[in-house]
Amino acid sequence: MHQIYDTQVAKRFTIYNSLFLDLPFDDIYVTGTLLPFLGRACEQGYQSGKTPKEIIDGFFEEMMPGQSDKEKFDFLFQMIQYVERQVVLFDSIEDAAYEKINDISGKGSIKALISRVENDKKKEALIEKLKNFSVRLTLTAHPTQFYPGNVLGIITDLESAIRNNDLEAINLLLQQLGKTGFINREKPTPFDEAVSLIWYLENVFYHAIPDIIIRLLNGLGQPLHSWENPGILKVGFWPGGDRDGNPFVTHETTLQVADRLKKWLMRCYYRDLRKLKKRLTFKKVEDLIAKAERGIYYTLFENKEVYASKEDLLAILFEAREALVTYHDGLFLNLLDQFILKVKIFGFHFAHMDLRQDSRKHDAFWEEVFSIQGKEFTGTEDELISKVLKTKGLPALEHFEEPFHREMLQSMSSVKVVQKTNGEDGLHRYIISNCQSVLHILEVYQMAKLTFAVESGKLPLDVVPLFETIDDLANAPGIIDKLYQIPEYRLHLENRGMKQNIMLGFSDGTKDGGYLKANWSILMAKEELTKVSRAYGIQVVFFDGRGGPVARGGGNLHNFYASLGEKVENSEIQVTIQGQTISSNYGKIVSSTYNFEQLLSAGLENHLYPDAEKNLNDSQRELIQALADAGYQAYKELKGHPKFVPYLEHVAPLKFFGMTNIGSRPLKRGGASGLKFEDLRAIPFVGSWAQMKQNIPGFYGVGSAIEKLEQQGKLDELKKLYQESLFFRTLLSNSMQSLNKCFYPASAYLKNNPEYGEFWKLLYAEFLRSVESLKKVSGMNELLEDNPISKASIEIRERIVLPLITIQQYAIQSGLEKGASSDLLDKLILRTMFGIINAMRNAA
Repeated sequence: MHQIYDTQVAKRFTIYNSLFLDLPFDDIYVTGTLLPFLGRACEQGYQSGKTPKEIIDGFFEEMMPGQSDKEKFDFLFQMIQYVERQVVLFDSIEDAAYEKINDISGKGSIKALISRVENDKKKEALIEKLKNFSVRLTLTAHPTQFYPGNVLGIITDLESAIRNNDLEAINLLLQQLGKTGFINREKPTPFDEAVSLIWYLENVFYHAIPDIIIRLLNGLGQPLHSWENPGILKVGFWPGGDRDGNPFVTHETTLQVADRLKKWLMRCYYRDLRKLKKRLTFKKVEDLIAKAERGIYYTLFENKEVYASKEDLLAILFEAREALVTYHDGLFLNLLDQFILKVKIFGFHFAHMDLRQDSRKHDAFWEEVFSIQGKEFTGTEDELISKVLKTKGLPALEHFEEPFHREMLQSMSSVKVVQKTNGEDGLHRYIISNCQSVLHILEVYQMAKLTFAVESGKLPLDVVPLFETIDDLANAPGIIDKLYQIPEYRLHLENRGMKQNIMLGFSDGTKDGGYLKANWSILMAKEELTKVSRAYGIQVVFFDGRGGPVARGGGNLHNFYASLGEKVENSEIQVTIQGQTISSNYGKIVSSTYNFEQLLSAGLENHLYPDAEKNLNDSQRELIQALADAGYQAYKELKGHPKFVPYLEHVAPLKFFGMTNIGSRPLKRGGASGLKFEDLRAIPFVGSWAQMKQNIPGFYGVGSAIEKLEQQGKLDELKKLYQESLFFRTLLSNSMQSLNKCFYPASAYLKNNPEYGEFWKLLYAEFLRSVESLKKVSGMNELLEDNPISKASIEIRERIVLPLITIQQYAIQSGLEKGASSDLLDKLILRTMFGIINAMRNAA
């Protein structure tokens, strides 16, 4: 497979990259000619211990002597633009070779799963499990994708041209790429973010999801039209509903996005029905298909709601099906059944929206509710719970002085509207960020119940606590235990099928507790929450808030879900995906199909083939606990270092994330001036370390922890654990990815900085310690040697962006040496960020 990667990707990149040199733009020709020289200057310069400033200054002296400062800066900006387009070219080449460099019919595929269960006589068990199992990928609005829509369109066409070896088209598209701007001139609105993600729903998921389910059901001999669980694969959708810290998301946004989702789904249905009409031209069938099409047409083009729900449309389709079978021997029945399945899967909602808000906002809301009523909202938690649940009605909107609280009520009311137009599947969850108590859950429950004006046990909304920090994760089982004992809430759960959704935040968990502690704390919380829920006869459904990089819960997700033992509830896999992870893992039908199948197989095989080795024994648990505690201690000491926040604020390009115009959300929560670590969002936090090529959240504490246990004589135990436990192996393997994307020579000049020198040395020492420790535990001579394709991809990408990394550090170093930055230096830093992030594909 590594040989195939070298031929299909590495060598192709070298060939197609040379086309850039012939582009008919003078500046690109000069840039393309000189870029290899700069690349070599960077590589050789770092090897000889030069600083970024020495490398860039030396390059100009040797290659372009006599240039003015303005000419030098102009040239550096041209370099940046050229490298950005190199990254796009490499992405397209890698995507075009996807089927060749990934074993799409091998382990983890639907084909392999069906073959395995047939051989092991577990086919019936798989069918039974599929009746209540699902994978739900939630697309979030979190800003980690730097390509504007027109560039995404070029990338799609470029990949197709490369796939077909169409040199003429490739050449033209590269010319177009050279002339097309890569930067959003204005910040996108929340609706803009939704529109960009709906592109994936329409062009990828609408085709990939039914295809997977059809192949799965056909392979198991199950009829499509009567299959009772069409939600085997689902797509969640946060743009338009995620209010946590984003003041630009309003109830109007929610309604606007829900309407867009439905309309774009109707477009898909309309196209499919027109195709069906061409085949189902028979008596007693043709008129029914035309009737179904007219209903969609009126909904789409004349804003007439012909169908009250998907059931109305399905009724017509089933009538047509019966006529087709009765009078025409089922000719083209497969086409009709496939469309029926699509309507069952996507309903009138297309994707499942969620609302999300911070618990502190709900506290303030209830304080004003009681203030309006002339009462105080004080007392113990139990007393406050009693007060909330005894509240019979909420004040009218005009009585609230705080506009945000009026908006909160209107947001809750919007749920009713969306459920009426798109069906309950359109929006049926409310997620509570920073959830720290039973009160936080019941505040939302009661607000929803009173807004919906329904009696107890009739609320059509799931209330989902989100536990994020290390302390909150530890307290979660006690909170949920107490929640289940409240009769009012128990009645609510009975109405919701005895299911409780609980979200766990990998991003903020890692930011709070470091890599090892966060991942171990989340596994412990899942096991305890499963135990508590099972004791009450309630099925807990875990929703993992993960980002793209390892530091935010990313990395190899398939192995993580495959590694969970029987102590973790396994009825559904729910996970967030965002930004580059959407475009790189789910951006094309082939990659989306592959990754969906891998996740689906991981969850199903976990159930069908329970492996005793996945259930960590007591000694293994003690070992990981000791490792997590040691890692946590090292990370806590780093967070407590007096230079930790100043380094992020004044050295790392943190502040520039707010200027990139890639997302609508502010850089941090709250409106306070000055940077407070707890208010900082995980994306710019992790992204800043990635820009510096230091990746602290993805490994810091791993080396110190392993070293501490080695000093206690436990290295052999760790090696044994690495070989025996898939969970532990995946945990360390993902950290290796973070380490492999580091490049400390670029920032080594900081070791001599009077203010930040000692802090940089601390970071670098832990990097070296972690690399060596992981090699010892894994038995590898170099990191990721067991994953050569990933290793090769990272190496090529890092080589492409090395000039950008150098230019960015040149600007940072120049600013630090002058004691103040300048507009030009700031602009250089900002412009290099795009290419660096895009090259890493899962950096934020």
